[in-house]
Amino acid sequence: MIITKKEPYTNEEITKLRQQFDTYIKTVIDIEKKICSAGCNRHFESEKILLEQGSSQPSVWGGGIDIETRVIDVNSFINIRPLDNNTSNEIQDRQMQRTFEELMRYFFKEIYE
Repeated sequence: MIITKKEPYTNEEITKLRQQFDTYIKTVIDIEKKICSAGCNRHFESEKILLEQGSSQPSVWGGGIDIETRVIDVNSFINIRPLDNNTSNEIQDRQMQRTFEELMRYFFKEIYE
């Protein structure tokens, strides 16, 4: 189940998002508009949703969160974009990486409290 929103996920929504991989939730975030699309099987599914809703490609980045360890990663094939100076599946720009991680903590604040 994919849930796309601007507000933090509730515990009930997090439970639904866990259906795909149990302890891991894949996410794609528009870091400019501060919208998260989570729960996808493949990152491109959430990327497509955000782009269809008007997000611009340079603002859309993928990663995920391990619910048990609360570790956030910034790793996704959709991040490989040489035209945006990102030649790896990891977000290479440190400031963009920090912004992504801050937004992840905001959207998943239920597991950090």
